[in-house]
Amino acid sequence: MKIRDLDLSSSPLNAEHEALGLPPVEDYVSHPDNHPVLRAAMWAAVLILISLLGTLAWRLFFGDNGGHSGLEIIETTLNSPAFWSAVAVGFFAQMIDGALGMAYGITATTFLLSAGASPAAASASVHIAEVFTTGLSGISHVKLGNVNKSLFLRLLLPGIIGAVLGAVLITQFDGQVLKPFISAYLLLMGLYILSKAYRHVKQRREPKHVAKLALFGGFVDAAGGGGWGPVVTSSLLGSGSDPRTTIGSVNFAEFFLTISSATSFILLAGEPNTWMMVAGLVFGGLFAAPFAALLCRKLSARTLLTIVGCLITLISAYNIYIALA
Repeated sequence: MKIRDLDLSSSPLNAEHEALGLPPVEDYVSHPDNHPVLRAAMWAAVLILISLLGTLAWRLFFGDNGGHSGLEIIETTLNSPAFWSAVAVGFFAQMIDGALGMAYGITATTFLLSAGASPAAASASVHIAEVFTTGLSGISHVKLGNVNKSLFLRLLLPGIIGAVLGAVLITQFDGQVLKPFISAYLLLMGLYILSKAYRHVKQRREPKHVAKLALFGGFVDAAGGGGWGPVVTSSLLGSGSDPRTTIGSVNFAEFFLTISSATSFILLAGEPNTWMMVAGLVFGGLFAAPFAALLCRKLSARTLLTIVGCLITLISAYNIYIALA
């Protein structure tokens, strides 16, 4: 006998059921964020994050650190201006990414490249940092009801496959050659989203070509050091998808493809030598993630579309200018 988890609240949907003589709906129907699949994915993210933090703590205090104790490494890191610069960048980048569903990779990668990291090392470092920031951000989005279960599942596997292929490419070739072409595409998408913000958009419950879009977005993200959010979020919003659940779903799916790309980078190219920067990005991003998810929930659809459109247009135009200069 199946035990149902009923929603007994006086919601409009339950009132309609009562009028028709039907039993109350199950809780995950009226509260999509409580769906068993999303709960399982959320707890998987929690366990992965706890396991990674435990592994890193063990390596810090009991691993081979070149004769330095864990406390000495922590003290050196906290006294480094580069670390606190990375904290500021991580906080700012995650506030944008968690609220708008994009731009963490672009912002953080630009910072690491300016600090002298190679494109492959910068992309690897950003994806390692994103494992923690996207994890907490995705969990926050699930808890706040910002994740659409169907869209999340359709993004998940293709995005992971694309991320692994992108990591393989950038460890063999220079992924920077892709940026001018990607930027041109995103510039058009940014302008298109701005036009959608100020005219009626027919909402689509089931966007088309989600798997292809996720495959391309995952590939671009790993190969170029960022792009999952700009490519996937901007395209879905341009097609008329709901901004809040689109941003939340894309953000949560990003956690799992980030794990895949970060693992691929480490296996193919070894661990990056920018751990101080990674720690700063993570530290800043973890503080910003819950606030960003709440901001996404509070802003109106038109406001989100306007901000996303402006952000994508400006970043893409700047990248094209740099590429042609």
